[in-house]
Amino acid sequence: MSINREHGLLAAEFEGLYKLWTHKSRLEVPLAHVRGATHDPGIAREPKGIRVGGTHLPGVMTAGRFRHDGDRIFWQVKNPDKAIVIELADAETYDRLIVEVDDPRATVALIEQSITHG
Repeated sequence: MSINREHGLLAAEFEGLYKLWTHKSRLEVPLAHVRGATHDPGIAREPKGIRVGGTHLPGVMTAGRFRHDGDRIFWQVKNPDKAIVIELADAETYDRLIVEVDDPRATVALIEQSITHG
């Protein structure tokens, strides 16, 4: 997960098997559309909804596009302890991104700082 303040973008790169599982190699979202982020290891136990494109192996990993209760959600989680939830607004392709990052607390802090201080 990276932040490009100059271009106002939040970006996630997917490598290896995650490219195959998510059907994407990169995901970019304007920072202006990011409402906030939280570290949420329990999210992996929540219902995923309907798989639109991607992979779901219960108890192993979830990756790709899902719809749940009208929300469009992008998942990329193998290790729930490292899962963060990024809330989006303003007609983004997704309403929420649920992704695994190396350092959840630091990533959430970076996102929150970037959206509040531009």
